[in-house]
Amino acid sequence: MSINAQSSGDSAVGSKYLEDQFYVGLNYNFLLNKPDNVTQSNLSYGLQGGIIKDIPINARRNIAFGIGLGYSVNSYFTNLQVTETTDGFQYRVLESGTSFKRSKIETHAIEMPIEFRWRNSTADSYKFWRVYTGVKLGYVVGSRSKFVSMDEKFSFYNTDTVNFQYGIMINLGYNTFNVHAYYALNEFFESGTQTVDNSNIDFTPLRIGIIFYIL
Repeated sequence: MSINAQSSGDSAVGSKYLEDQFYVGLNYNFLLNKPDNVTQSNLSYGLQGGIIKDIPINARRNIAFGIGLGYSVNSYFTNLQVTETTDGFQYRVLESGTSFKRSKIETHAIEMPIEFRWRNSTADSYKFWRVYTGVKLGYVVGSRSKFVSMDEKFSFYNTDTVNFQYGIMINLGYNTFNVHAYYALNEFFESGTQTVDNSNIDFTPLRIGIIFYIL
């Protein structure tokens, strides 16, 4: 969605217009490189939003850089049960047929997208194609593990997640509909995180969804 408040009759504005300075998005979170028998369940969703400084680099102003600051919440539902012990955190893969309502880990992060932007827009064009690609840096400010079954329910802060996260991304589409994809270049958990049967947990997030830009 691109909402444009510029006047086509204002030549001064037309020569200095900017595009897509706010964004909101919804995505599904995939976990790659899962240990054997770890599966995703329920809806592993993510929400993101923020502001971007649009910096055109040509006279037509259809090629630009974008540097932003935003916030994201991402949840991952799996059959991996996390419990808190006096020695740290314990990870156990729940066997098939085990009854539980949900087992998830949720992260909250401050993010900085850095984009190279191409679009075929003009100062008075409200519908245009865009391809924005680049990197996204993130810092996790809070991670929480939660488990709910018929017999028990517990939740706690999980410090095993990697705080500084980074990956490559692409946002492309036309007018309202824009596809967003993000692939993490580092792992979700700290190196050495293992299940109780000594399987490494090398989760790598892949997020695919939709994103809306607002002027």
